[in-house]
Amino acid sequence: MTHDLRLRAATRSEIEHVREIERASATRFLGTARAALAHDEPTDAQTLAQRIDSGGLLVAEDERRAVAFVMFREVEGCGYIEQIDVLPSHARRGIGAVLMEAVAELGRARGWPALTLSTFKDVPFNAPYYRRLGFVDVETLTPGMAQIRAEHEARGLDERARVFMRREI
Repeated sequence: MTHDLRLRAATRSEIEHVREIERASATRFLGTARAALAHDEPTDAQTLAQRIDSGGLLVAEDERRAVAFVMFREVEGCGYIEQIDVLPSHARRGIGAVLMEAVAELGRARGWPALTLSTFKDVPFNAPYYRRLGFVDVETLTPGMAQIRAEHEARGLDERARVFMRREI
């Protein structure tokens, strides 16, 4: 874990840098069954601006430059983790877990009972990683999760390869 790491809210001036982090992080999918994701466009600037404005985008900063981020929003009274990415140069240092815990802390303050997310079942740094962070698979989708699944399908994601997960906070 990097000792100089600082968590803070992202700013609009960082939108393109956040997109660069997402692009770089996606290269981790190369060599997996989901390699095509490495070439996907990152989250659009408008969505990032909306999350920044609503307090749903945190960055981890190392030496005055963001090296990771987590994007989230409220869905059905819980914190839904939309995206979490770490620069490959900073991977495997626990930064993602620190960001996830920061969202849990915010969630407690906002009265959220849990965090939820959707991820790939078969990618080692996806579902197995989140299980280590205390997430469990959701067997029955809530209406909000079903809507997110429909949005994913509209974007071309293979939802048969994905799982929704939940962690009580």
